[in-house]
Amino acid sequence: MALHAPAERREKKQVGRKSSSQDKGEGALDKAKGKAKEATGAVTGDKEKKAEGRSDQTKGTAKDKVGKAKDLLK
Repeated sequence: MALHAPAERREKKQVGRKSSSQDKGEGALDKAKGKAKEATGAVTGDKEKKAEGRSDQTKGTAKDKVGKAKDLLK
C-alpha cells in the first residue's frame, strides 16, 4: 500500500489575465522608463530615442488606465 503526500493548495491562476495592480504597476514602470529614454535622447540629441521614450510613456499611461478601469468594474 503506497502512502500519498497531502495535495498542496494551489492558487487558481487566471491564464492571460492580469490584476489591476499589475496593470497599474507595469504602467508606472513603462512611464518611468519612457521618461528616462526621452531625457537620454534629449541630452544626446538622439531623436529616435526621444520618440521611443514618448511612446513608452503613452503605453504606460494606457496600461495605467486599463488597471483603473478594472478597479471600477470590481
